[in-house]
Amino acid sequence: MSVIVYTESENGKFKKNAFEVASYAAEVAKQLGTTATAVSINCTENESLGTYGISKVLNVQNEALKPFNAKAAAEVVSKAIEAENATVVIVSSSSDAKYMAPLLAATLKAGYAPNVVAAPESLSPFQVKRTAFSNKGFAHTVIDTDIKIVGVSNNAFGTVEIPTDASVEDFNVSLDSEFNTKSTNIDKVVGKATIADADIVVSAGRGLKGPENWGMIEELADVLGAATACSKPVSDLGWRPHGEHVGQTGKPVASNLYIAIGISGAIQHLAGVSASKTKVVINNDPEAPFFKAADYGIVGDAFEVVPELIEKLKEFKAQNS
Repeated sequence: MSVIVYTESENGKFKKNAFEVASYAAEVAKQLGTTATAVSINCTENESLGTYGISKVLNVQNEALKPFNAKAAAEVVSKAIEAENATVVIVSSSSDAKYMAPLLAATLKAGYAPNVVAAPESLSPFQVKRTAFSNKGFAHTVIDTDIKIVGVSNNAFGTVEIPTDASVEDFNVSLDSEFNTKSTNIDKVVGKATIADADIVVSAGRGLKGPENWGMIEELADVLGAATACSKPVSDLGWRPHGEHVGQTGKPVASNLYIAIGISGAIQHLAGVSASKTKVVINNDPEAPFFKAADYGIVGDAFEVVPELIEKLKEFKAQNS
């Protein structure tokens, strides 16, 4: 019996969340007194999972699985579960994983708990802590099915290095799925941190007054190694791509640091970013709702505060380089 973890990769490289779910799987395996086995699809750096406590990697190389297909991925993981006699399955909270996990749960008649933020609170019953009500509260959920699927929230558990000698075994899977859904074109931002993987997100709203002023937001993000984001009105106005819209109706953010500039803090936006660990707000309106949700706030003109912040950060980096 082992714990199975589905690790995501892109262009042969593991995504950041792969190492977090591997760390989580290693902890669950430790609690259960067993080992953690990873399912890796079309990745070339499988040995690196051993750094995070993975004992075995099932290496799947199949061109048909490029690009991601949720039904096919669920089938691969299902066969890995059968081969390893696993009872606990760990996945991330990425869009792909949230698409795949319910399909896997339906196939295996397994319980699925998404948005989990900590290691299991108990094993008998198997109980996990997860966010609920748009991250406004927590639920303590018991999974009582034979096979249990746990979806780990981004940046909730973190990465924990537990050096292990990971064996890599080829895992040849004959897929029964019909590929009814096919990707014909994929547009990706190249060379920039993505909202899903970023530890830091710099976001701005209508307080920037127009798309021509976004240069300082991009410069601040570049200095911090952050992803850029925006509020819904900004994307609706066409100032920024819809892919940067964060909030309850856009992409959820669970970064370690979220900087909101010129964003008043509508309830839908706050619900989508509340999982971020530290929230910093820059706004010239001291009554802006975002200040009530912020850990730190600066009341001031963004066109004065942000350039000065950039210069101070550059000085700090220069002194510590």
